[in-house]
Order: sequence, then structure tokens, then C-alpha cells
Amino acid sequence: MSVFEYVALDEKGHQIKGFIDAPGVAAARQKLREENVYPVEINQAENKKETALSGILKFNIWQKISAADVSIFTRQLSTLLGSGMPLVPSLSILMKQAKNPLLKKSLAQIREQVNEGKSLTEGMSNFPQIFPPFYLNMVRAGEASGTINLVLERLADFSENHQALMSKIKSAMYYPIVMLFVGSTVLFLLMTFVVPKITGIFTDMHQTLPLITIILIAVSDFLKSFWWLILILLAAAIAVFKYTTAGTEAGKRMWDNVKLKIPVWGQVNLKISIARFSRTLATLLQSGVPLLQAMEIVRNVVNNIIIGEAISKAGKDVEEGKGL
Repeated sequence: MSVFEYVALDEKGHQIKGFIDAPGVAAARQKLREENVYPVEINQAENKKETALSGILKFNIWQKISAADVSIFTRQLSTLLGSGMPLVPSLSILMKQAKNPLLKKSLAQIREQVNEGKSLTEGMSNFPQIFPPFYLNMVRAGEASGTINLVLERLADFSENHQALMSKIKSAMYYPIVMLFVGSTVLFLLMTFVVPKITGIFTDMHQTLPLITIILIAVSDFLKSFWWLILILLAAAIAVFKYTTAGTEAGKRMWDNVKLKIPVWGQVNLKISIARFSRTLATLLQSGVPLLQAMEIVRNVVNNIIIGEAISKAGKDVEEGKGL
């Protein structure tokens, strides 16, 4: 099926816009009429003409679905289902209210798939970039147990708490990072512009200088003459670091191990991972997800290979009959 963007009139003559999933334009028009909506214009969303630059900007800026968007959608869907409203009308309401174009388009496809008889989990599984395995497994458990609104409420609570935690961590790290950057910049400017001017005074004195002063002058001369080389080496080091820690399994393992052993930050990182593990596992178990399946999901949530392997080993022990 294709996704179509439409402009239509409702029963009161008000203009509405939205997305609909249908095999063709005629089918899309028929579906809209069945919903008492009278289409004025229907265009296939994927075939909208746009320049390469505008497409890139639109994808990077306007078509990004944040965790907050998903959290709000989850909370609203939980509220609607909890009030007794059927799933398809609930998705229709949220689709119309969604301000994010990509989320609106995704909800249109999910709604149509649910309308065709598929489960909510099956519809959401086509959008792994929006709904991760953790989310899907909880929704699946909620559908199986008939408590989908409660599960969605727990998901919304979990997402909001997680966002609050990450916001606190970022706020705590923001000040030292800014101070480090400012301090490094000031030191670089002093060494490249201020120190060379003072050096001339020592040269005119024709006296033997202390070793520390000689080293300081040498470093200043080097920075002034080869600052461009330092920038190139710094950029190369960052590129190699990113490739090593993100491009290879061994590099990821090494970096995850280092992150746990860095003084102070290692303990902070470990506690963050443990908190994420505990909260996620509790949420999954409360939603009816089996323990072994929940531990497999949580293994990928902690975002650390070393801790993930420890969780995987614990899961195997539980599978063999040992206690958690």
C-alpha cells in the first residue's frame, strides 16, 4: 500500500488535512468518503517533488521523531483506550492531532493496518526506528492480557522518567564540559598570542632563563607555528576514535570497558546502567512479559556490551533453574 496526503472537507465544511494508507487514489478517496470526509486533493506522499537540499533538511529537522513525541502519543493513546474508545478511532484522533509529519504519516499506516485486522503490535513493528523491541514487547503483552491501556500508561511513565533522568545527567555534565572548552580556548589564545609578546622582553634581557620558562616559550612557538597541524591531528584522532569505538565489535567492547573504569565517571556510568536495567525489567515484568524474554530485551537497553554480557549470563543461569 501507499501513503497519500489529502486535503478534504468534513461534514461541517471545515478543511482538514491528513494521511491515509490505500492501494491507490480511488481507494483512498473511497475510504475518506466512508469516514464522511470529502476529499478535495489527494497526492501520493512519497512522490512529492522537492529539491535535494530541502529533502535533506526536511528529513533531518522536520521528520525526526523525538522520545518526547512518542511519550506524548503513548500517554494520549492510553487515556483514549482507558476511556473506552476503540483503537482505530483513537489512532485517527491522534493522527489528526500529531504535529510531527513523520509521526502523522506513521500513525496513518498503523491505523490502516489495524483497520485491516492486524494487531497494534504488528502495525507498530513496521516502524522500528520509532517503536523499539522493548516497546513492542510490552504492547504485545498488553494486547495478550487485555490490559493495553495500563501497559501504555506504564510505557509513558517509563519514558517520562527516563527522559527526566537523562535531562538531569546532561545538565550535570553541561557545566564542566563548557568550562573545559572555555578554559582550553583561553589557554590556547594565551599561548599563541600573549606569551609570544612577552617572550620578546626576555630575549632583550639576554639572561639565562629558567627551564620552565624555556619550555613555556618553546610550546608557545610550536602552537603559534603549527596550530593547523594540531587541528588536523585532533580531527584525525576523533575520526579514528569514532571508527574504533563504533565501527568494530572489539572497539565497542574496549570502549564500554573503559567507560566503566574511568575514575568517578565509571561509577556514575555503572549506576546509570543499573538504574536503567532495574526500571526497564520491572516495567516489562509488570506488563506480563516473561522473565527470560524480558532479560533479553533489557540486555540491549543498557547500551553497554560488558553489562549486557553479564545480564545474558544471568539469563542463562535463570534458564538453567537458578534464582535471579
